[in-house]
Amino acid sequence: MKVLPFFPLCLRPVRHVRQLRISAALLRATALELAILAGHLLLYPTGLITERPAPTPGPNPSEDPHPADTATLPTGGGPDHPPVVLLHGFVDNRSVFVLLRRSLARHGWRHLECLNYSPLTCDIRTAAELLGRHIEEICARTGRSEVDIVGHSLGGLIARYYVQRLGGDQRVRTLVTLGTPHSGTAVAPLASAHPIVRQMRPGSALIAELRRPAPGCRTHFISFWSDLDQIMVPVETACIDHPDLIAQNVRVSGVGHLALPVHPAVAAGIRQALESSESTAGTSGAVSVA
Repeated sequence: MKVLPFFPLCLRPVRHVRQLRISAALLRATALELAILAGHLLLYPTGLITERPAPTPGPNPSEDPHPADTATLPTGGGPDHPPVVLLHGFVDNRSVFVLLRRSLARHGWRHLECLNYSPLTCDIRTAAELLGRHIEEICARTGRSEVDIVGHSLGGLIARYYVQRLGGDQRVRTLVTLGTPHSGTAVAPLASAHPIVRQMRPGSALIAELRRPAPGCRTHFISFWSDLDQIMVPVETACIDHPDLIAQNVRVSGVGHLALPVHPAVAAGIRQALESSESTAGTSGAVSVA
């Protein structure tokens, strides 16, 4: 005879209601993921071409040689934000940041750059070295000594490796990660045939390397993680847990992996993180933004 766990009668309806709520939220998140995927597939070809380096914006928008690009920029003197580098995830490209880029531009960020790395990239360390070269070029072109980075999924892991292991904390003021497998993800074992996927597995040499001490790391980390992210297994793997890093983990409720770079509530959270990383650094816990 199989013995079932005992639950008091008064708790059984509550447990059932909670399960229904979770199922309904998961269905809504899945439907949103499918809609976002369909839209992204339409935009994907537009992101295959590498973006031309943008000139340093002047104080007068009429002087900008690309007026179409400045249509959504504020005409007044906004805050002096450092350049923001947007780094996409695995087998993706810069088109994933169309909405986030527009949101940042409308709220005063004047220098935004999306970097494409090759889909044939087979090593996170190599990709991080290339990222470092791009950032040096951006700093030289803009005259700025620091940048901020927003990385989705694998992009966040590449950026973290650059910051933590290659001295990138000298250049990166704030690193925002969206659904990044900081502790590795156990999703889709069959996909481990790809070298980069193997590097993102729990217990890989690269994940172990990121657990090493990082004394004096100056970059502020903000990690957005979703309670319904089906790519992060377990979902908490998208949180940063390192004693030497100044990190804040922000919980996003009710959205999945693909929604993180496009959800308006997440975009608002990213803007807030970039504006006030110094004041929020070191804060622990989770904040719901959706």
